[in-house]
Amino acid sequence: MDMSVWFLMGTALVFFMQCGFAMVEAGFTRAKNVGNITMKNLMDFCIGTVAFYLLGYNLLCGDGKFVGWGLNPFTNFGETDWSAFVFNLVFCATAATIVSGAMAERTKFITYCIYSFIISLCVYPIEAHWVWGGTPWLTDMGFTDFAGSACIHMVGGITAFIGAAMLGPRIGKYDKNGKPKPILGHNLLIGALGVFILWFGWYGFNGAAATDTMQLSQIFATTTIAPAVATVTAMLYTWIRNGKPDVSMSLNGSLAGLVAITAGCANVDAIGAFIIGAIAGVLVCVAVYFIEDKLKVDDPVGAVAVHGCNGIWGTLAVGFFDYKDGLLYGGGVHHLAIQCLGILCIAGWTIITMTIVFVVLKKTIGLRVTAEEEIEGLDSTEHGLESGYPDFVSRELH
Repeated sequence: MDMSVWFLMGTALVFFMQCGFAMVEAGFTRAKNVGNITMKNLMDFCIGTVAFYLLGYNLLCGDGKFVGWGLNPFTNFGETDWSAFVFNLVFCATAATIVSGAMAERTKFITYCIYSFIISLCVYPIEAHWVWGGTPWLTDMGFTDFAGSACIHMVGGITAFIGAAMLGPRIGKYDKNGKPKPILGHNLLIGALGVFILWFGWYGFNGAAATDTMQLSQIFATTTIAPAVATVTAMLYTWIRNGKPDVSMSLNGSLAGLVAITAGCANVDAIGAFIIGAIAGVLVCVAVYFIEDKLKVDDPVGAVAVHGCNGIWGTLAVGFFDYKDGLLYGGGVHHLAIQCLGILCIAGWTIITMTIVFVVLKKTIGLRVTAEEEIEGLDSTEHGLESGYPDFVSRELH
């Protein structure tokens, strides 16, 4: 098989994940905001392309210790590695789109455009350069994040948490005693479709950088086992906890397993993938309940639990389950310690930069729409769209 062709095919699969994210976020939120969700997922990639072309590609793929430099796609069209450009671009867009779900239904669209642009312009490219760039100092130390549990998912999850916490919960999410109340999404089937699309695209997400067909087949195996087991454990956890298996939490269990296996998909065996997925399925449930009940952070789609918490877990898991030098395979604690260092560096960069971005935006143009706009819905107030479903008449159910 020509792996260079597969490289581009995998890139196309990762781009198609934008559709999956749009479906998940739209399905898990209310119909009055479906146009806004669609617009944000469209602009994630389009704004991200502009930012990545202007600066992000240089910062990520160029040579340099802390940041990359030296590439010039503006004038060197014939000499630019465009396959590397598009490949890295679709991953960059994924990091940005994770944030929108946690901040859905109450964020100003202009604010969203600005912080999405900044993520793709410099925040993601700089930390990803440490792992995948021309001179990746973390990777040179032994850090392993094959496809982005830390660089993409943890970064997106941390950013989502900071943004959602600063925004505050949606109107009606908590009662006067601070107890969370369910705000149901408008279309569970669309949400499920999004999960299946994401799982399909994840074979490219994890496998696009495979160097031969043997490694690619092993990546496909671990990328199947981990989310499948995670879905089962999420279902069992909610079944035991609530008396019935929870559909939406099981769907998030699938995504949690995919996120958790992303860092070590090429470095763990089937047993390791099984255990990683089993823990991810429980972790996502515990994290969703903890973030909502204890931290009082309103995350409509569970993005922080799925991407943030399981991005951290998946990165740590490599240190335990790497079949070459993982702690549980006789390799000692060195690899695990390097994984912890990488998490601290990437998380620290993200926390500092994105806190500054959100604080500046909140103090200037503001993060949140007015209460009246939120109640009416962002489709009409932000986009002049009467309804995302004009042929359907909504009514109160009694």
